[in-house]
Amino acid sequence: MSDFVKVTEQPSPYRHLEKMPVAEILATINKEDKTVPDAIERAIPQIEALVNIVSDRMIEGGRLFYIGAGTSGRLAVVDASECPPTYGVPAGLVVAVIAGGDTAITRAVENAEDDWKQGWKDLEEHDINEADVLIGIAASGTTPYVIGALEEAKKHGIVTGSITNNPGSPLAVVADYPIEVEVGPEFVTGSTRMKSGTSQKLILNMISTTAMIQLGRVEDNKMVNMQLTNEKLVDRGTKMIMERLRLSDYEAAKSMLLKWGSVKKAVDNA
Repeated sequence: MSDFVKVTEQPSPYRHLEKMPVAEILATINKEDKTVPDAIERAIPQIEALVNIVSDRMIEGGRLFYIGAGTSGRLAVVDASECPPTYGVPAGLVVAVIAGGDTAITRAVENAEDDWKQGWKDLEEHDINEADVLIGIAASGTTPYVIGALEEAKKHGIVTGSITNNPGSPLAVVADYPIEVEVGPEFVTGSTRMKSGTSQKLILNMISTTAMIQLGRVEDNKMVNMQLTNEKLVDRGTKMIMERLRLSDYEAAKSMLLKWGSVKKAVDNA
């Protein structure tokens, strides 16, 4: 792919950032960030195609896997780790695999993303199979750890998707369902934790939220299966029950919630 150009590595259109007043730095970053949702909007047909296959596979009992390195891997970890408390699903239903393992969540692991074979080895530890869907995430679209994992996954009959920020990247070519969101050069040249990372976070929100809605984990606009992990969520769940059952007694509603463990179960057993 000799004609492949990494837009994410092109020079920032802004010069001499060290001489900018703080107010100008902040305003300019904000201006650039505002372009991200528009870039995502252009990719919604690609996102829809991937979400449909993810939802179908999960309804049939499959799992959703993310794989990435650096910022992309960390964003994947965030999304996967928030699904159980938000929607009450098992911890293993959405799985994030990051180059370098758990250590890489908080600090960089040297050369971890450059190993073509390690990604698939890491996925094998989770017994990934053809019932599942694997989404590779890489702003550059050239990360060996991620591409190698998708290539091997396809050999095993596993449906693959990708999220990249450079059109026509090697990762997008490998994926069955590529999502390509071109956000342009970064404010700080090559710093893809900025607009590229923001776009990835928004897309991951879209994928997992839509899949959970399709799985029946949301009713009306409420997280009726959320885990009661703190007082804020207990209070929110109590008020949901009061609204759904038209109760005026807060303590009674709270007792029902704590007895059944979720809004949905409390309402269904009322």
